[in-house]
Amino acid sequence: MTDRSAHGSGAKGPDELRRQIERTRGQLGHTVEELAARADVKGRARARAVDLMDKAGAMTVQLRSSAAQAGHSVQDRATRAGHMVQERAGHAGHTLGDRAGRAGHAVQDRTGGTAHGLQSRAGSTVHSVRDRARHAGHVAERQAPPLRYVFQNPRPVLIAGAAVAVVVTAAVAMRRRSTESG
Repeated sequence: MTDRSAHGSGAKGPDELRRQIERTRGQLGHTVEELAARADVKGRARARAVDLMDKAGAMTVQLRSSAAQAGHSVQDRATRAGHMVQERAGHAGHTLGDRAGRAGHAVQDRTGGTAHGLQSRAGSTVHSVRDRARHAGHVAERQAPPLRYVFQNPRPVLIAGAAVAVVVTAAVAMRRRSTESG
């Protein structure tokens, strides 16, 4: 009877006592499982390693995405720059051709008899200037493809991104180890 008054929940019969014993065993089982889990250093380390590998995988995917996006951006800029250079070279060629044509006509008007010879020279000069302007445009266009090739084939960029991800992951893991042990 002292037991009932001390704890305030004494068993009212053998069935109640068995139920209390089962509940106490269950609670003790959970407590033992919690203590075993806390003492299982290898299991916790494995779980942490899996967690870190998941984070590294996510970082790798993110870095690959960022590298691909940067590659596309650079490719677009290089293409736009190539088009701009080609357009300017073509415009300069047309401007020079027009000026040479006008100069040829002016000389023809002034000289009279020798105008025909001068006109043919001016015409050849016009063609020469136009050819040089076209050549400059083609040179600018030929210089752009290596950049296009690099960014149309993003594999080297992705490999570099993955290497950076591995280095970053290793640095993070080493830093965490040093803070946990210190």
